Amino acid sequence: MNENTVALVTGGSRGIGAASAVRLAEDGADVVITYVSDAEAAAGVVGKIEALGRRAIAVRADAGDPAAAALAAERTVREFGRLDVLVNNAGVGVLGPLAELGPADVDRVLAVNVRGVFLMAQAAAGRMRQGGRIITIGTCMTQRVPAPGGTLYAMSKSALIGLTKALARELGERGITANIVHPGPVDTDMNPADGPYAGPQAAMTALGRFGTAQEVAAVVSFLAGPDSAYATGAEFAVDGGHAA
Repeated sequence: MNENTVALVTGGSRGIGAASAVRLAEDGADVVITYVSDAEAAAGVVGKIEALGRRAIAVRADAGDPAAAALAAERTVREFGRLDVLVNNAGVGVLGPLAELGPADVDRVLAVNVRGVFLMAQAAAGRMRQGGRIITIGTCMTQRVPAPGGTLYAMSKSALIGLTKALARELGERGITANIVHPGPVDTDMNPADGPYAGPQAAMTALGRFGTAQEVAAVVSFLAGPDSAYATGAEFAVDGGHAA
């Protein structure tokens, strides 16, 4: 990755988004992160990136807001002059029995996990130069739903597989690649490795453990870099063998 690379990471204040933002900075990129409510956490990520000698800003942008994508992409180009890498990480998880999921749940999940991802990819692609990268964070539940309660979340993330393949076809002439990464159970504050449901989740993987956000970020790093130039429209499982 050259030192002029600029990356935009949505939902970059914590978890996989924060780990990806820091890893891309370690690789030499300047980074813009978006966040919804935790300005302190976002500032902490910015501080880590700046400590690595790279530039960074945090932009408050709710992925459920249709205007958020254009705002974040425009701010990135205005501040840093270009946009090379998009990591579409922001998402929400609403789990529960099918009969208990209401229209408001459906609307919120699809607004963030599908519409927001599409609009962000659209906004970023319109500003990317030749050879850009679009990396979307999916889930192992698109490959295997191990228990009841995941209908809405799995549906929303599965839509991103089709989006990724279509983006690869549409943007390939410009050398822009589009790929999707499917994490398995990952140790974050939303799903801690010592949480009440961690044991069964770890047992569903071939490795018998949770992954780390940094392990997912390592694959994001590869897909954002020059060595992945011939990989596009592809799914990359970082799930400890959850789907094996």
